Amino acid sequence: MATPAPASASLLNSDATEVVAPITDWDGFSFDTRQVHVGEYADENRGARIPPLTLSAGYVFDSFDDGAARFNGGSREPIYSRQGNPTNAVAEQRLASLEGGTACVAVSSGQAAISAALFALAEAGEHIVSTASIYGGTRILLGRSFRRMGIEVDYVWDTDSDEAWDAVIRPETKAIFTETIPNPRNDVVDIARIAAVARRHGIPLVVDNTVATPYLIRPFEYGADIVVHSTTKFLSGHGAGVSGAIVDGGTFDWAASSRRYPLLTDSLRPGLPSLLDRFGPAAYAQYVREAVVNDVGPSLSPFNGFLLHQGIETLSLRMERHVDNSIALAHWLQEQPEVEVVDYAGLPSSPLYEIAERYYKGRTGSVFAVTVKGGTEGARAFTNGLRVFSRMTGIGDTRSMVLHPLTTTHASFAPDLNARLGITAGMLRLSVGIEALDDLLLDLRGGLDRVAGIL
Repeated sequence: MATPAPASASLLNSDATEVVAPITDWDGFSFDTRQVHVGEYADENRGARIPPLTLSAGYVFDSFDDGAARFNGGSREPIYSRQGNPTNAVAEQRLASLEGGTACVAVSSGQAAISAALFALAEAGEHIVSTASIYGGTRILLGRSFRRMGIEVDYVWDTDSDEAWDAVIRPETKAIFTETIPNPRNDVVDIARIAAVARRHGIPLVVDNTVATPYLIRPFEYGADIVVHSTTKFLSGHGAGVSGAIVDGGTFDWAASSRRYPLLTDSLRPGLPSLLDRFGPAAYAQYVREAVVNDVGPSLSPFNGFLLHQGIETLSLRMERHVDNSIALAHWLQEQPEVEVVDYAGLPSSPLYEIAERYYKGRTGSVFAVTVKGGTEGARAFTNGLRVFSRMTGIGDTRSMVLHPLTTTHASFAPDLNARLGITAGMLRLSVGIEALDDLLLDLRGGLDRVAGIL
């Protein structure tokens, strides 16, 4: 049931001729309403109903003093579209609301979001700890680019073991990273458990919520401090534009942490208070915007920002169909003789079913793995036999997609690492779209018939 609107939003008025102002503060409204409206403000441009696409690299200062105020943080008005853009601000405010955060920074891609979020926390000579099962592209980012910049990364395989965490966390560890629903195996993690580890060590927990989206889970409610997204995926939803986002939870105590975060807690220039003093619970997001996105430059095109906030408007509707289709397909696939295993945590047969029920009520998204018989040849036969599923990289589209991780996203990994990650020759990643279920079942049956033909 939708949350009732605040009393101030009531249209009842004793004077029927008085025109009430449109709502701009959507706190207290339901998720479905906020995904449509947050970030909208009355537009004076001939009454345009949709927030406009602002194609401008820079913004005029009202005066000499206004320019100075914008540069020293005394004004929230934009300076240059490398730091922010009015169109992108709609998507930022909307996503911050849906996640329950204090502020959001939109960037050019999901990889840029992860990079910016972690570069804001760690520098050369420091250290990050991550859960072992994460998206292959993120592993490459951490193992290649972060290592080149002098930031080391260690992985925890047994996330339920305090000893495993304590063995890799060091005095120079500045962040813990994980995913709510890891890609590609749907091997969900206990977010509250990892958040407790982070709190015990005084380290912020950064959570990639791309596959789940805030519709299925909001990590801040379980102790996360920062959330990142490849908003290219489910949030945009239509595979048309690349984008990413970092959301600040506003709850991490930067000043009290035993780890030093001086760029947040110390003054950056004489006479200017620290970002923490100036921006309080949104200080981390402001630092990401000012000192990472501005400096490095992974700014989001306003056109892609427009696509993003348009996509968010239908998030809940699409996610319902994505997940309904996925649950039905996962149950069906595990009964097929050509299938060895289905990695979907929402299946009662999954060893992760208890976590799936506790956090997601069994609805663990629409990205999961299926392993067919016949190894690589079986995977080839299956993939080549599909007609509705698109053979391509990417997830979170309205269209269903299939990919063979061993020869694509995980092709550069050592065989023993892939084996430990469960990336096998016959395993395929499915990203289930919103097509008719019967059509998807028929398509998968066609692929499995190809598998049967080579066994």
